[in-house]
Amino acid sequence: MKTRIMAAPYLVWMSVFIVVPLLMVAYFAVTTDKGTFTVSYLADVGQYTNIFVRSIWLSVIATAICLVLAYPLAFMLSRMKKHHQGTMLMIIMLPMWMNFLLRTYAWMTLLGNNGIINYLLGLVGLGPYKLINTSGAVVLGMVYNYLPFMILPLYSVMEKIDRSVIEAASDLGSDPRSVLLRVIIPLSLPGVYSGITMVFVPCISTFIISRMLGGGSNLLIGDLIEMQFLGNSYNPHLGAAISLVLMAIVLVIMTVMNQFSPDDQVLI
Repeated sequence: MKTRIMAAPYLVWMSVFIVVPLLMVAYFAVTTDKGTFTVSYLADVGQYTNIFVRSIWLSVIATAICLVLAYPLAFMLSRMKKHHQGTMLMIIMLPMWMNFLLRTYAWMTLLGNNGIINYLLGLVGLGPYKLINTSGAVVLGMVYNYLPFMILPLYSVMEKIDRSVIEAASDLGSDPRSVLLRVIIPLSLPGVYSGITMVFVPCISTFIISRMLGGGSNLLIGDLIEMQFLGNSYNPHLGAAISLVLMAIVLVIMTVMNQFSPDDQVLI
């Protein structure tokens, strides 16, 4: 009984800010302005298939880049001395203390046709190159903003890997490649799966990054949803339908990932 009482505030919070909004999204997705049932809005989502594909593809690329960059960094961080780890974690988190919008706007200044990067390239006789309003700029913005969300889960798992396990593998004749593939990676898989989830989900639903760095030619799902609620093409029912489909896609992807849960992995 005491546990239930202590959990009551959390249950109220979940109901008001998660369950009720989800039910409202589902209701608006399958009803008209008059409240009658319809699936026409869900059917209309199919015309935006290219935007869904682009969003998923760019999110996969950004997530993969984050994983490649974060994995060795997290491992090196986990092997440092404790006081050095605290300093490095502060440096990694420092950009997160700045407003998300300002961080993205800074990249507009760097990537602009007359921006700092093109200016530096011009000093050595290169460029100017079209860096902004491209898919590459959108991916760069995703990687920059969400990289810490990949580093932190990996670090928290790798930091718990006993150094003696790695030393034992080396003493038993394993070369560095075997230690990495047969010891470190299997033990760090929980962090890998958590990091992928924490990066992919915000990437696929972002709209500020694609709007500021991608221009109108790189419309993503987040931009499409925002247009239905705040843009000239105001249609909350279609926006709710798109949101519902997006949630379904995310749930399917997470379900597939859970099938490869590291709980079933065996250290060989």
